[in-house]
Amino acid sequence: MFHGEKTLAQKLLPVWMDLGGKLTADLVQQPSPFGIGNVPRRMAVDATTDMICGYCATGCSLKVHLQAGEAVNLSPSFHYPVNRGMACPKGWEALSALEATDRGTTPLMRDASGTLKPVSWSTALDEFVGRFKSIQQKYGQESIAFLSTGQIACEEMAFLGALAKFGMGMIHGDGNTRQCMATAVTAYKQSFGFDAPPYTYQDLEESDVLVFVGSNLCVAHPIMWQRVLANPHHPEIIVIDPRMTETAMAATEHVALKPKSDLVLLYGLANRLITHRWIEREFIDKNTEAFEAFAEHVQAYSPDFVSERTGVTTEQLERLAQKIQKGKRVSFWWTMGVNQSYEGTRTAQAIINLALMTGNIGRPGTGANSITGQCNAMGSRLFSNTTNLLGGHDFKNETHRRKVATILGIPYEAIPDRDSLPYHQIIESILKGKIRGLWVICTNPAHSWINQSVCREILKHLDFLVVQDMYPTTDTAKLADLYLPAAGWGEKDGTFINSERRIGLIKKVGKAPGQALADFHIFRAVAEAWGCSEMFHDWTSPKAVFEKLKQLTEGQPCEISGIRDYQMIDDRGGIQWPFTEKDALRPSEESDHRRLFQDGKFFTPNGRAIFHFESPRTMPESPTKRFPFTLLTGRGSAAQWHTQTRTSKSPILQKLGAENIFVEINPRDARGRDIKPNMEVIVESQRGKLRAKAFLSPTVQPGQVFIPMHYEETNRLTLSHFDPYSHQPSYKNCSVDVRLAEAWDVE
Repeated sequence: MFHGEKTLAQKLLPVWMDLGGKLTADLVQQPSPFGIGNVPRRMAVDATTDMICGYCATGCSLKVHLQAGEAVNLSPSFHYPVNRGMACPKGWEALSALEATDRGTTPLMRDASGTLKPVSWSTALDEFVGRFKSIQQKYGQESIAFLSTGQIACEEMAFLGALAKFGMGMIHGDGNTRQCMATAVTAYKQSFGFDAPPYTYQDLEESDVLVFVGSNLCVAHPIMWQRVLANPHHPEIIVIDPRMTETAMAATEHVALKPKSDLVLLYGLANRLITHRWIEREFIDKNTEAFEAFAEHVQAYSPDFVSERTGVTTEQLERLAQKIQKGKRVSFWWTMGVNQSYEGTRTAQAIINLALMTGNIGRPGTGANSITGQCNAMGSRLFSNTTNLLGGHDFKNETHRRKVATILGIPYEAIPDRDSLPYHQIIESILKGKIRGLWVICTNPAHSWINQSVCREILKHLDFLVVQDMYPTTDTAKLADLYLPAAGWGEKDGTFINSERRIGLIKKVGKAPGQALADFHIFRAVAEAWGCSEMFHDWTSPKAVFEKLKQLTEGQPCEISGIRDYQMIDDRGGIQWPFTEKDALRPSEESDHRRLFQDGKFFTPNGRAIFHFESPRTMPESPTKRFPFTLLTGRGSAAQWHTQTRTSKSPILQKLGAENIFVEINPRDARGRDIKPNMEVIVESQRGKLRAKAFLSPTVQPGQVFIPMHYEETNRLTLSHFDPYSHQPSYKNCSVDVRLAEAWDVE
């Protein structure tokens, strides 16, 4: 650990910052922070403003440098409590996505020859309304649906969800947060009574033991990793992951377990802690329920049994339990390695159970902490009207429906009394002919959905596909019957919520190209064309909608009624929920870092957290003679983001990542197949195959291979299987073969 060293951002900022913390107004050739040469921008700055980055859910603040009101450059904000002068490569290059030459500038409609042709907004809206209404009239209200995103503002999410479900009569609409965060949502709801990540980023610096499960924090959330490096307590860092990730390399202990054996390992840890009486009995008795049943359940997970199932030695298992017992402030962290699993909900709850039984929750440096993926996935979880009724309410609860209807001034009967189908069942309903029209907003399922080839074929079954996005060049937009050009981050106003529940601002610092509109204004136009605009007559701006979100959260665990306005969010460096009128009276420094459950009270009816558990299930597709390797997927570079729709627009970010798709394979396995470094190989599953370059590395264990998730080809291989509680896809494991590519191999 290198405590006290300056971060990269801190070393670079003085290059263009004066002593007062302001950019000089001189023309400056900006040096690249990554040693690749100069960024080709020259600027004369006359103003700056701070706003939240539009990539991951860390929620860093970026200082946007303006010239005549237009953004010309970026640097990290020094005083924001999240990133404190740091930014990852994506943040430094965030403007490049707006400058791309393939931005959508006008609506496009597919003509009789099958070609997407430019049309006016008036024509596009007529087509939108006419086709969707015709489908509803012919096949019923449930024949149209939407798929949305975790990457637009809370106010836009709320408008979309209200418009679609209250105005257009849709029952079914889900978000791409189902792909990344549904497991954490379900686990928290069942265990705590509400979707409530309990932590603040300050806990990364206050723990003396940090346990990361299925989380490559160093690559996926590099600014959070910088917070770990700033921890003054020289903590134990334990990484539980089959692969020797960058985070595992920097850990004090790497637990290289067999793929998808983490639930067994976590139950084994609970067994050891209970056997040695290394638990907080007083906390358990006072603040939890179902512990005795859980303790009985884990009796079967003896060290020998766990070792056989996980590949972790009994000595290492015992050592891990001892480290947790000795820690005064133990925090448990997880991301997609847990969430994207066929038994992810119970695995997340096994982590929660460890925190509860050891009393590591509600105190500084503790917690069972899910780290979110997309920039506004947390906003989606509360306000998208998909898995929750607006404001964290329940569609099935009559009291909640009446409350929402009263606040919004809409008919109670307009609110559905049941949940939407989850994402994968929406896709399945298209195949079955039950859903015939689909509206896709700011997401790219033709690239990102599991078992990609089948998904693309299913989308072709639709009578009408509308895609609303910054770019008409995404894999999904290319399939659309109608494309609507949307503004991007930096071209509109609103709020995001980050992983630690902090609400921050995004701001309009540039104009969208051509006729592209902010999603908010597209939704207003659709409401007018559909004939339901009166329902939204006072949804005039993001600020107006934010006032409604405040009212909707009153009395909820996520209440934000104490936030006066956008300016208050700016002045306070973001605001974590809950934030009531009483919280607003406290000094701002007292609200910089706020944790949940400090009083030991949870959001369940009796105020007690609940231990959930069940027996592990067999991996749905285990290796066979034909497909002998287990494929792992994950982030490949801190410079790449999801499907690379935006990061691919930056030459700098492309240089920082691998240009061509690659597969990591253990040298021992490679020797057995005459595979040498950089040779072209074929990776094949039962569903498809791809061509990649071989990267020989001991970071993957024998019998395993790893491919980054960002490449278009990766999801040709993945298996459609899902967690039964969260309905989240299990991207992280399937069986594949790897062989040398031959001249006759065609993808």
